[in-house]
Amino acid sequence: MITRHPARTNWSRRDMLRGSAAALLGAYGLAPRYGLAADIPMEYDGSKFQMAAPEPNPKRGGVMRYGILNRPPHFDVHQSGTVGNIGTQGCMFDNLIRRDPRDSGKTIIPDLAHSWEIAKDGKTYTFHLRQGIQFHDGADFTSADIKATFDRIAKPPAGVSIPRTPLFRAVSEINTRDKHTVEFKLAAPRSVNFMMSAFATGWNVIFSKKTLEENNYDLRKVFNIPGTGPFKTQRRVENEVWVMERNPNYWNKGLPYLDGIEFYNLLPFSPELGSAILSGRVDYARALDPATARKAATTPGLSTAKFYQSVIHATWMNAKKQPFDDPRVRRAMHLLCDKQVLVDVVKDVSPLMTGGFIYPFSEFATPKDQLAKWLGYQDDPAPAIKEAKSLLAAAGQSNMRSLDFMVRDLNHHKLFGQAIQAMLRDAGIQSNLRTVVESVWFGDATAGNYDLAVGAIVSTLLDPSDYFNAWYRTDGPQNYSFWHNAEFDKLVDQIDVETDTRKRMALIRQAEDLMEQDPPLVPVAWENILDVWYNYVKGHNPKDYFGIYDVVRFDTFWLDKA
Repeated sequence: MITRHPARTNWSRRDMLRGSAAALLGAYGLAPRYGLAADIPMEYDGSKFQMAAPEPNPKRGGVMRYGILNRPPHFDVHQSGTVGNIGTQGCMFDNLIRRDPRDSGKTIIPDLAHSWEIAKDGKTYTFHLRQGIQFHDGADFTSADIKATFDRIAKPPAGVSIPRTPLFRAVSEINTRDKHTVEFKLAAPRSVNFMMSAFATGWNVIFSKKTLEENNYDLRKVFNIPGTGPFKTQRRVENEVWVMERNPNYWNKGLPYLDGIEFYNLLPFSPELGSAILSGRVDYARALDPATARKAATTPGLSTAKFYQSVIHATWMNAKKQPFDDPRVRRAMHLLCDKQVLVDVVKDVSPLMTGGFIYPFSEFATPKDQLAKWLGYQDDPAPAIKEAKSLLAAAGQSNMRSLDFMVRDLNHHKLFGQAIQAMLRDAGIQSNLRTVVESVWFGDATAGNYDLAVGAIVSTLLDPSDYFNAWYRTDGPQNYSFWHNAEFDKLVDQIDVETDTRKRMALIRQAEDLMEQDPPLVPVAWENILDVWYNYVKGHNPKDYFGIYDVVRFDTFWLDKA
């Protein structure tokens, strides 16, 4: 579905600051070690480990009603980069190892693998698997399923693109020593924390070899993918609800506590989502607007949490097309977008923060007071606009053609689109907004069917070796701008293997400086998440999450009510 909005074409930057996000919507009707696991032992025997709720005497039964985006672009979790997949489908699957939901995901714990050994040279990871587990379709789980899953993630077949592939660039072999033992061999050692965090991410769910083979290793159109997880699909109504029921044969005895989960399709940061939680139509709501969260904080019986999210909101520039094949034009677009204004425009809708090309709340980021001195981040945008116009003139683009501006169909992205359109118009650049749903956005972004595109993508880890490779590197799986910079690629190769902290940070600074002059995208904002739930929803601990993708199984959730 494509919607164009030709009206309201004369908003200026000043109008944007003067008006509220609510009015614009009417036009449409750290802590330094965030994201890193706690210390990981080189050898771990978890054969006796069993997951249970953090509270004593959890109650069994009941169906939890959950408000969350569940409008997936397709059904293949591995190929996805949106909560529209993992937020609902995560409960259908298990992982090789996982992050502990009881401490906000800080600790890596056993899952389908109960134990592991990591070689002293850091080049071999051996996992020992549980026995007697079955997929929802009755197929037996073995090491062959782990190998098939990670072979596909590490080296996707033609036509398959997986955002987490760069995490496993160092993996040279995956061997099944027997039915219940699998080993990963690395061509060169990597940080144990990095590799184990890569294995443990909620995105890397385990599919069966049988299912992959039967579907040519592409599960985008397979609605009910068999997993080994605590819940399985009961029914789904497109754009309304996805109903999960308890897996009675789940291998972790005693789990899950819930009889089922109903995932209601309520868009993030939307009034509908806020109304659903405040009225009691859902028990838990993820990604709420600030006004609803403030109201919930003063409402008896409700709890709230705010935490950092592993998402960048950006404007991609199609470097395969003129004029964005010119670095000067890309730099000009970066300078024309007033980041603080954009964050202010959506402040009543979405809790975002400004930043550059690196997570602003991570230890790798340029300090905010230093970033604020750079063109494109200063309080006074006039010098940046002047430089942008000079760059456009030098590139022969003072009279640029009208641009196809694709915007993802979310309230804050539509606001961004209107605001950026006005900022570009101040420099004489015209654009036509094209609002599309998730499936079209990701499809057209991947195919390059756009000039500019406003949307959001995720990473797995805070470490630049993750998202530098996935978002910015030549042919990276989420490099939707088709940006190519050979010098940057060489720097990333060095960043990936450098073990000296100071030297590595210097390389990261070099990469950041390079992107400032030759931007792969325009970094619009970075995300916070606001969750609200009724106090009777137990068995979870979201207060220190980094991202919402690693703790998505709901196996420890329970309802403390009759």
